[in-house]
Amino acid sequence: MVKTLVVVGAGPGLGMGVARAFGLKGFQVGLIARTKGKLDTLVSELAELGVTAAAFPADIRDRDALTTALTAARDMLGPIDVLEYSPSPTGPITHAAQTTVDSVAAQFELHVLGAVTAVGQVLPEMLARGEGTLLLTTGVCSTVPAPFLANVGMAMAGLRNWAHTLHAELKPQGIYVGTVTIASGVVTGGGEADPDAIGARYYSMYQQRNRVEEVIGDLDAFRSLVAQAGGRGSSAIPISPAD
Repeated sequence: MVKTLVVVGAGPGLGMGVARAFGLKGFQVGLIARTKGKLDTLVSELAELGVTAAAFPADIRDRDALTTALTAARDMLGPIDVLEYSPSPTGPITHAAQTTVDSVAAQFELHVLGAVTAVGQVLPEMLARGEGTLLLTTGVCSTVPAPFLANVGMAMAGLRNWAHTLHAELKPQGIYVGTVTIASGVVTGGGEADPDAIGARYYSMYQQRNRVEEVIGDLDAFRSLVAQAGGRGSSAIPISPAD
């Protein structure tokens, strides 16, 4: 039976790297993001590679819309075997002392509540089958505190923590949960940061199911950049798994 991957937060970089990695191994691919035109372009690119793919537009921050998109993906492509979640941050990014309730809530809405919604939609069927894979993506500030990425880091740290707890709880029930920390910009031709190289790492996690976390990039290099920048920030520092 053909398996299905759904990428939530699909874009031309990381999301397509994951889509190609699984699609070229025989998976059908569902792509969820906000803009239909961009998704249609990505679907066409996958079709040129012989990958069956479909677009399901939705604003990930709209939980009803996200649920509807996942339901449509399941109805069209069949049971979802692998869910990959990797939206890019939207909205203001705040320094620690300037963080407000609203600025944190906006990032939690996207990274945490969106992930909880997506997982909640696909997990019951995975549990009923006794198998399935959840791959939840965060940026480097989920692991290394950075004063100038405070509100994003709070949300991503929460998502990373939840991924680890899901891994421990669901492993005995046949569900594999992994989290990927992107500690590098995603750059075509950028070695391990190339989208296809990253996609291969996701597929390896899916196959091997032997680790809860994968780090792409250099955490120590990020720590050094944070120390050098202090609270000021730097355009050279990766924020998230942005496409």
